[in-house]
Amino acid sequence: MAEDLKKMYRTVMDDHFPPRITIHFGEQMLAYRKRTWKIPDERSGELIEKGLRYGENPGQGAALYELVTGNLVLGECQFIEPDKGLVSAITEEQMIQSGKHPGKINLTDIDNALNILKYLSSKPAVVIAKHNNPCGVAYGSTIADAYQKANMADRIAAFGGCAAFNKPIDQEVAELIGENYLEVVAAPEFDDKTVSILSKSPNLRIIKISKIDRLAEYREKRFVDFKSLIDGGIILQQSPVNAIRSPDDFTLASVEYKGKLYKIARKPTPDEYADMLFGWQVEQGITSNSVIYVKDGVTVGIGTGEQDRVGVAEIAIYKAYTKYADSLCFKTHGIPYKQLQADIHKGKGDAALQEEIDKATAEAHGGLTGSTMASDAFFPFRDGVDVAIQEGIRAIVHPGGSLRDFESIEACNEADPQVTMVFTGQRAFKH
Repeated sequence: MAEDLKKMYRTVMDDHFPPRITIHFGEQMLAYRKRTWKIPDERSGELIEKGLRYGENPGQGAALYELVTGNLVLGECQFIEPDKGLVSAITEEQMIQSGKHPGKINLTDIDNALNILKYLSSKPAVVIAKHNNPCGVAYGSTIADAYQKANMADRIAAFGGCAAFNKPIDQEVAELIGENYLEVVAAPEFDDKTVSILSKSPNLRIIKISKIDRLAEYREKRFVDFKSLIDGGIILQQSPVNAIRSPDDFTLASVEYKGKLYKIARKPTPDEYADMLFGWQVEQGITSNSVIYVKDGVTVGIGTGEQDRVGVAEIAIYKAYTKYADSLCFKTHGIPYKQLQADIHKGKGDAALQEEIDKATAEAHGGLTGSTMASDAFFPFRDGVDVAIQEGIRAIVHPGGSLRDFESIEACNEADPQVTMVFTGQRAFKH
């Protein structure tokens, strides 16, 4: 059974999807061309032309299509035009090292990483994505610094992930990547020395996307978002546009309830505004319901896809503690925290080391002290805010609009030290 599954993972499925598709919106038409690549077979070495390896799972046929003609306008909304291809336009030349034929998840991870990265153009930034969610996002003084921070934000989840860079890959960052296991590396440029280092991992997909340096242009671009239903029907929607571009776009939390005005007592500092902006930008690429914590331009804890807001706030806290302990253990002792636990359980490890790490993690609140909390929707109750305040957060950014916003504002004002809060006026759901 296990061998059968391994064979399925190795199999590039036959592609029965048509070479071109057209979609009519009334009298308007969009035309798409299927993307295929001539890539050497990983076993025989024979050059074969095929499209996606498979879909989300082996056994699921899939195809990638690039928009080639059509300029769709519906109402006052003009959607993205042809010749703007990023992931859908990847060629064999841009697959500097194909590793093997890409699957759907490899490409959707790149796509969602770029969806976040398009807001992070002010300095070197890295997004490490996995299963269409970020596991670590960071700014850095250099691209190597940004990668190191993003990787250590969740070293566990980053294993086998996709790393997207907004600056060219240099030798320093290539050597750091070589210490880990990634499935995909995407960047605007690679030099020969960098490629020679990265290619030591033969299955790593090394992909050049030259338009990464123009990602900011995509902030205003809308695309048609398709959701297919199990009955064969589809739901269409416009893709969202993030209205928050600078701290000036935030509104200090304030609401009137039963004739009484509740407003946040403490204004954000410049550093808090910077993290609020960063957190809200990262939120654009996270599956909802989500709550995340960020600090100094780095993600600390990411909670995704939960049904209740206090639950996801607590999960993000738990993850922050877990990742902090692992990072500390790895930096200090060169092994994962889980390995230390296992060694101790087998009688081979030093329990005092774990106690030391646990104590340091608890004292630092998993790195949450002084962090900023970002939520893709409002808090229906103050409990989500309260659990974060207990961990020493300093600021909160969320859409606002709850009937109980006044309770969340009160929670911030009652905190010691006081926590600041801003509203975005829009939510950032993503499904």
